[in-house]
Amino acid sequence: MQKLKKIDEQTNVLTFFEIPVMDIDRSKKFYETILDIEMVNRLDGNDEAVFFPFNPNVVQATSGRVTGVLSKTERNSPSSNGTVVYINASPDIQIVLDKVEQTGGKILVPKTKIPAGFIAIIIDSEGNKIGLHAEH
Repeated sequence: MQKLKKIDEQTNVLTFFEIPVMDIDRSKKFYETILDIEMVNRLDGNDEAVFFPFNPNVVQATSGRVTGVLSKTERNSPSSNGTVVYINASPDIQIVLDKVEQTGGKILVPKTKIPAGFIAIIIDSEGNKIGLHAEH
């Protein structure tokens, strides 16, 4: 039996995330607006997906970069229960938070100091509970 490669400081435990959505265009606009990013639409069979920025030439699990998608599928639906994924809100979490409610989201936990910077918890435009993290 072959063992898995040991996870260390050079390997991410988290390699990919998927945020379920009902309205992919509304959700794409929400994240592009609050994070000031450009996302890419792709089809995966019958499923719709919008990718957060990533470098397709880099192996995600070992590069130090993790990406994910907004996905509209029959196998999942938005929820505010379960695991909380924290998205990079650098350079300043407050700039991101200032856009959340005006774009259809809700702030559950405001900017909160932790040893590794600041976090906040929001409900996105689809009803998912999402964490934000930044150093400032």
